[in-house]
Amino acid sequence: MTKHMIGTHEEWLAARLELLKEEKDLTRRSDELARRRQELPWVPIDKEYRFETDEGSASLADLFRGRSQLLVYHFMFGPDYTAGCPSCSAIADGFDGFVVHLANHDVALSAVSRAPLAKLQAYKRRMGWTFPWSSSFGSDFNVDFSVRFTEEQQREGGVEYNYRREAPWPVPAPVQEAGGGGAVAEIAAMAGTDAATFLRERPGLSAFALEDGIVYHAYSAYARGLDGLWGMYQWLDRAPKGRNEPDVWWRRHDEYKKG
Repeated sequence: MTKHMIGTHEEWLAARLELLKEEKDLTRRSDELARRRQELPWVPIDKEYRFETDEGSASLADLFRGRSQLLVYHFMFGPDYTAGCPSCSAIADGFDGFVVHLANHDVALSAVSRAPLAKLQAYKRRMGWTFPWSSSFGSDFNVDFSVRFTEEQQREGGVEYNYRREAPWPVPAPVQEAGGGGAVAEIAAMAGTDAATFLRERPGLSAFALEDGIVYHAYSAYARGLDGLWGMYQWLDRAPKGRNEPDVWWRRHDEYKKG
């Protein structure tokens, strides 16, 4: 017998109409936030970044691939990882489906990680992905966009992620927010590393514009600011039991048990 509230169709419809009002308010609020994102001032990029891509060495401007806008997903895959972050992998599972649509709307998409290109290519083949993925190994790109930190920063409380400073290791904010070291350690192990090394890389999204040969930084988001990119969560939020996740339940798409 279900423990969930049971009602008539009439009761359900009345509750649904009340919820619809709030959903519409949220949609309008989301539209307003999108407008405000687009009104942020653009900051010219005056540093030369180099990336390794499938086509060879590239500049940040090259990653636009002829478009005027670029979205970079900062994929957690450090040089010491043996595999990409499983959470980033879940997000990236959706990239191939919409990268073509973005490209035909003047927006290029590229994932960027610090792992050497050969590692990224091997993992990409394993996952069956085809979207552009560049290596920033040896570049300041990840540091400058707040998705790469050092062991010294961890120890001394010098990590500033998602626009705030974290407590010193061994109890940084992400571990506290995850309810202890267990979840982070579990995900780190899935990437073939320890929690401290794992958390020296972070996920994020950065948006850039290219006009008159100048690249501008327009927007960056981190942590829960990436929720909208988790395609599976958008579906789960509409499922009867929601996200329903007392622990780390997700895996890479080739790691689930068959059947």
